[in-house]
Amino acid sequence: QVQLVESGGGLVQLGGSLRLSCAASVRATYAMGWFRQAPGKEREFVATISWSGDSTYYADSVKGRFTISRDNAKSTVYLQMNNLKPEDTARYYCARARGIAMRTASTEYDYWGQGTQVTVSS
Repeated sequence: QVQLVESGGGLVQLGGSLRLSCAASVRATYAMGWFRQAPGKEREFVATISWSGDSTYYADSVKGRFTISRDNAKSTVYLQMNNLKPEDTARYYCARARGIAMRTASTEYDYWGQGTQVTVSS
């Protein structure tokens, strides 16, 4: 059983930065992704990274502000979030994809963490 544990969330002001981490209980030779869900909204894709880390892909809403990366030796995936906006407020989840290639649909992920809350105040 794979366990994913997110950390790094918190309260930040408009324009601030946060770095989320996602630690896996086993070494994951799979692509990974970050999703988020705001109250009353559906879970949405944020970013994904291939197993090797050579390829990344972002939702248009975060492109240029967020950066996904991974350290396979530490079985950890990161999401650096800069220039945060109130509309970024959500619970952020990391997930393991069903293969080594990037993917954006939540149905293409089989293991999920419990999430970490990010709140951006204006």
